[in-house]
Amino acid sequence: MKIAFVVQRYGKEVMGGSELHCRMVAERLVEAGHDCSIYTTTAKDYISWRNEYPAGSSVYNGVVIRRYPVEREREIESFNKYSDWIFFNPHTRQDELDWLDRQGPVCPALVEALEREEKDHDLFIFFTYLYYNTYWGLKRIRGPKALVPTAHDEPALHLDVMKEVFEPPQAFIFNTEAERDMLYRLFPFEGKYQDIVGVGVDVPAELDIPGFLERSGIPGPYILYAGRIEPGKGCRELIDYFLRYHRRRPSLFLVLIGKLLMELPLHPRIKYLGFVSPEDKNAAMAGAMAVVHPSHLESLCMAALESMVVRSPILVQEGAEPLKQHCLKGRSGLFYSNDREFEAGLDLLLGDDQLRKALGANGHAYVQANYTWAQVIAKYEKVFDRLREGGKV
Repeated sequence: MKIAFVVQRYGKEVMGGSELHCRMVAERLVEAGHDCSIYTTTAKDYISWRNEYPAGSSVYNGVVIRRYPVEREREIESFNKYSDWIFFNPHTRQDELDWLDRQGPVCPALVEALEREEKDHDLFIFFTYLYYNTYWGLKRIRGPKALVPTAHDEPALHLDVMKEVFEPPQAFIFNTEAERDMLYRLFPFEGKYQDIVGVGVDVPAELDIPGFLERSGIPGPYILYAGRIEPGKGCRELIDYFLRYHRRRPSLFLVLIGKLLMELPLHPRIKYLGFVSPEDKNAAMAGAMAVVHPSHLESLCMAALESMVVRSPILVQEGAEPLKQHCLKGRSGLFYSNDREFEAGLDLLLGDDQLRKALGANGHAYVQANYTWAQVIAKYEKVFDRLREGGKV
């Protein structure tokens, strides 16, 4: 089939959750024999939407990428102020459309291309409910279309214009049962095809933990965070909790890998490694006493699945229901809601090797049972079949 994806950013350097998720699915569908195209912007950075990629068409890992320029950059401070106002004050529909423009990425050329080139594709898959191109693109596409919401319960989801996002798709691809149940409370899905799909996770062939430790200069036990390092991902809270815990356990390190988007304190037990190779990331996860996932807002968390598949226990924020469900359904980790529970969870994991190994083994089995690429692609094929039939349940 000829499948078009619509996503706000795309590229090998773009490591955001929904954007990387989209790329992984598109590349796997190409391997399965489909013809996949990406409609996206020339932005690389989601905070500014600055045009950094060249406009036009290119091919990467068998996927055709069609990039269109963003009309204006986002000024994040004024956007945040406007968001604070609109989320908590009476306002009009036009105010919400203004918010959507401020959110961006404002890319009318992309939306026009979708309408102009719809006939060249069998179906469209939109990734992430939140952005300009999803809202306007869903309105322009008349034929078969699915939405991968990647949603969590945040104020933007409660804007009235979001009802216009969740009405047009004939199919919905959820990441977790928790995400689906949350969206069920907000939008009607009767008569539309739905499935819980998520993303596939590969089991690494080799794990060179000693080599990673030597290259990274980590001399003692550590806990790991992997992902965008920013307050919105719970990283400031994580660092505060770790520094309090360090007073009792001074030998423990906190290791962070990923893109740095906030200042880190200068502390001998906090090590920032920047971006690392996939092999080193897997080894870092496997060698950790626990992999911490502190975000309060997640729809799936690929990093949690990646850490579970290498048999590392997870320690997660209870407020993120999908993360909590990974712990409960997979019997793969512990969750916390404050600093005392964070410390108690670490005490349990650091003090009981048998518990840590059991949680790690459970997590590995959970990912293998639910998140293999063969399962994920088979579920996408079912979505395609239903869309060909009109998307009815």
